Amino acid sequence: MKFTQFLKTRGSIAAIIMGVFYAIAMLGIFLPGYTAIPGNIDRLPIAIVNDDAGEYGAKIADQLQENLPFKDIETDIQNKKALKELEKNDLALVVHIPESFSSDMQNGETSSSIDFTINDAGATVISSSMKSVVTEINNQLSEQFSQQSATGVLMNFNVPEKQAAELAEKIETAYVGNVVTINKIPDGMHNNMLPMFLTMASYIGAMIGSMQLVEAFKESRGKASKTRLFIYLQLTALLIAVLSSLAATGITYLVNQPDGSMFLSIVGHQTLIYMASFNFTAILIFLLGSAGMILNIPLIFVQTLANGAVISRDMMYAPYEWASHITPMYYSVQGYIADLYGSISPTPFVWALAAVGLAAMVINIVIVATVHKSKSSTKSAVKSEIEEITKVLP
Repeated sequence: MKFTQFLKTRGSIAAIIMGVFYAIAMLGIFLPGYTAIPGNIDRLPIAIVNDDAGEYGAKIADQLQENLPFKDIETDIQNKKALKELEKNDLALVVHIPESFSSDMQNGETSSSIDFTINDAGATVISSSMKSVVTEINNQLSEQFSQQSATGVLMNFNVPEKQAAELAEKIETAYVGNVVTINKIPDGMHNNMLPMFLTMASYIGAMIGSMQLVEAFKESRGKASKTRLFIYLQLTALLIAVLSSLAATGITYLVNQPDGSMFLSIVGHQTLIYMASFNFTAILIFLLGSAGMILNIPLIFVQTLANGAVISRDMMYAPYEWASHITPMYYSVQGYIADLYGSISPTPFVWALAAVGLAAMVINIVIVATVHKSKSSTKSAVKSEIEEITKVLP
């Protein structure tokens, strides 16, 4: 057999096509998606809350609005409400200028400072970017106020040595910015990426499981009704979900050591994301057979960007943002962030994840009822099969 003949075999042709296809798919999805960092940083919403009655606060608020690289800066908001929105990641940064700021600065007091509050329990790029922005702001403000204090020292050039030393100290401590981080994530990239890793572990396992179990479903046709086989398929997936969730949670406790009280919630969350992912990925398998895996893998690439672990919805380009609303990974990752590190309830994300999984299951039921024909299909048999399947609908 010649090499050219080997190249013409079905396996070789398929391997060549898949190699080229996935190279294009992965780079074509990842590279454009990640251009949002730092390109779309300006889309992040922030709040500047000025409670200062003096002139310093108003000047700083105006300067920040002019110079900060954000298009959506909310100023007509109370600090308490802004902090609540920050907890929900509806804001990326809250800048609070306290009521006594101007008077304290004029009197040389450093007890009052501007608060820059960041939520660590969110997309990693947002937290790191906001910290860089705050550092730059603090450096500029510190220099600005030090220069103003230095001017005061020069005006009092012929002062006693003791008083001069006090004024020099005021120059160094004229302004101190207060950086507040809420929902602090423990150090280590394994902690930052845990919500995404837990989600992907279930999703990939569910995708492979859907291919194998749908194949088992097809091979078993004629041995039982489609309804019974579909129920068997879901029960088997549920069994795998529980076993894999226990394994994943066990490894998580060995490495990340989360609070012991979270064990059942992590197991339950892992089970839910497995079932939602199983039914979501099974749609293409039921429709296209094993060829459905060719399209399921690019869907993973899209969700890797659209799950909100690295960049938030505010920064995403439209296709990725759309995907985040209808795919399982986004709701799973956000639910984990809220549960593991946040101060808000993960319940809305868990319900949204369950809704995606239920919708995918209903679609699979419809596909099984209308596309997959029973081997002993007579008109009456098909009709009874469809009636039986509809009983499964919630």
